[in-house]
Amino acid sequence: MADQQNSTISGAEAMVHMLQAHGVKHIFGLCGDTTLPFYDALHRLDHGMSHILTRDERCAAYMADGYARVTGRVGVCEGPSGGGATYILPGVVEANESCIPILSITSDVAMTSRGRYPLTELDQESLFRPLTKYNGLIDLAQRLPNMVRGAFRAMTTGTPGATHLGLPFDVQKAPVDEAEIWAQPEFTHYPAWRSGPDPQSVKLAVKALLASSRPVIICGGGIVLAGAEAVLQEIAEKCNLIVATTVSGQGSLADGHPNHLGVVGSNGGVPATRAVVDEADLIVYIGCRAGSVTTERWRSPTRDTKIVHIDSDPMAISANYKTDVAVVSDARLALESLCRELEQPQNAAVDFGGAGRVASALKIKFDAFHVLAASNDQPIKPERTVAELNKLLPPDAIIVADPGTPCPYFSAFYQTPLAGRYFISNRAHGALGYSLSAAIGAQFGRPDAKVIAAMGDGSFGFTVGELETVTRYNLPITFIVFSNGVYGWIKAGQKSGFEKRYYSVDFNRTDHAAVAESFGVRSWRVEDPAELAGVLKQAIEFDGPTLVDIISQPLQDTEAPVSEWVA
Repeated sequence: MADQQNSTISGAEAMVHMLQAHGVKHIFGLCGDTTLPFYDALHRLDHGMSHILTRDERCAAYMADGYARVTGRVGVCEGPSGGGATYILPGVVEANESCIPILSITSDVAMTSRGRYPLTELDQESLFRPLTKYNGLIDLAQRLPNMVRGAFRAMTTGTPGATHLGLPFDVQKAPVDEAEIWAQPEFTHYPAWRSGPDPQSVKLAVKALLASSRPVIICGGGIVLAGAEAVLQEIAEKCNLIVATTVSGQGSLADGHPNHLGVVGSNGGVPATRAVVDEADLIVYIGCRAGSVTTERWRSPTRDTKIVHIDSDPMAISANYKTDVAVVSDARLALESLCRELEQPQNAAVDFGGAGRVASALKIKFDAFHVLAASNDQPIKPERTVAELNKLLPPDAIIVADPGTPCPYFSAFYQTPLAGRYFISNRAHGALGYSLSAAIGAQFGRPDAKVIAAMGDGSFGFTVGELETVTRYNLPITFIVFSNGVYGWIKAGQKSGFEKRYYSVDFNRTDHAAVAESFGVRSWRVEDPAELAGVLKQAIEFDGPTLVDIISQPLQDTEAPVSEWVA
């Protein structure tokens, strides 16, 4: 008797079913001619996924990024060929360099048309190769299931990252063996298939720790990515250690914990917190690349400070500092091993007095902050806005902060009372326009949380069109615009480093509240500091999207926590 022939489905249907098999619930994207078979399959099939139509492919990628950060799942974005593929790139590279797992699917011209100058032809495989952890053009429909599995395997194992798959028009119509539609269940979340540390490296790390007198732990984004917050707290309390974070590492330990020094480095750090790092005789980096911002261009800590470095990526270790002990491991598994080693009888309990030194540094930091936050000066000082939000927001609120004014101020002074992912900023490349879109992804990822998108007016101009997306889905996000009519970060750099030779950084002030109202967003404009708290309270409590346009002190005139601007 002849074997029964396997049934087939189209490539477009196979892509839908492969995403479904990997637990995808939301897809962010924008339609195009070359995507028609994929969209038709999404329309016809019963898959349980929601497609979120965006107004820009770049924003679709930012939404996928924000979604992935708050859910622990892969974010998926898609766009058409040609310009769509080039537009989606900024979000892909930001996610990849931030170790955030997003899958970018871009449709493409038919394989049979390649080299014949069809409209929107582009070498997508070469374009995305240097920007992704995994990348490929699906040139044969039979390869589609395996390549999708490869993308999810790459995104969720080892150090997470972004991936890209090109999906040609004719491949979407070609047959795929239905028996090939399956997924490895572990790859629906990250991190999957964790790798633990060499036991000898753990012993050496503990030995180095116990031999020090003033150790400081500095956490990058790896702690939150690995879900290692609880074991980090256990170690910090066991030895009374100081824990600091990078901008991306916020949430590694709850703000307000007595051992938490807060953000250090040139963006969000202050002299009092830098002094703690400078006085350390051992730095333990965890899930942190020790890059230029964290180390204030490799000046803090100094080159002769002993270093223990824990990271899942061996290429990040010793890239910038000679490392005394390297621990190549998932952060949670490494810290669990360190905890067990510290409990061994030969390792007597040590109290490093971290909480006392943290309290002293934070008193200096926040005493200065509260003076500025109480000011009734106009334009409104950024400190005033952050202080009011500290009082008003619920503990599980999510802050998505753009570069420029929001990032250093929220990193330094916003207090998140819970450990975990409650603060997001795009620190890999720092492109403007991120927060408005990433907040949408975060809201879909945590629909019950209050999401705040904080941006400057420069950032607002980049992605304002997505306010239509916000109103179409009636997302209860509150957008805060620090309105000062300037690309402030650059102007502040011109002031501090180029003798106030200001050039091409000022622009006209926009009535952001009026613009948002035209999209259907409930909006306010605030110039008087005395009115700020009441307006923010209304905006936060309103059942729907809101925007508060705050006439703010220009960044070059502020006392921002950015070390390169401090005399």
